[in-house]
Amino acid sequence: MELRWTSKALSDLARLYDFLAPSNQPAAAKAVQALVQAPTILINSPRIGEQLFQYEPREVRRFLIGRYEVRYEVTDHIIYVLRLWHTKEDR
Repeated sequence: MELRWTSKALSDLARLYDFLAPSNQPAAAKAVQALVQAPTILINSPRIGEQLFQYEPREVRRFLIGRYEVRYEVTDHIIYVLRLWHTKEDR
């Protein structure tokens, strides 16, 4: 399996960094780094996240990294990281 980030997911990372950095830049960098690294677990276990049946026939799932939710799609050979956000955000 291969892991790919969508442009929206990359924008989410930038938005989260921009939100966190003014109060603590090192913590913001550490949070973004953890969010980038965490989805690599999906390469070996793509179905560990909860399936979101409202997106059928696509196989869209979600999992939590601390207080952040990651949504991703599983296809035959590629896992797409679709979006991510803080769970306190109104989504």
